[in-house]
Amino acid sequence: MRVRVDMTLCQTHAQCVFAAPEVFALDDDDELVYDATPADASWPAVEQAARACPVQAIFLDGD
Repeated sequence: MRVRVDMTLCQTHAQCVFAAPEVFALDDDDELVYDATPADASWPAVEQAARACPVQAIFLDGD
């Protein structure tokens, strides 16, 4: 599985960071950074992060 964030939609509300901090983070400039291929154990949190995104900018792509 793969995570993709549409950075043109993302408004950096950071709800994904709260839901899955092992996958999503804010850098020193408060820009979103993320692991596009997180470990399988992280998927429940990644799915929660996608649901929590207020602008629905997170997409989960199957392999």
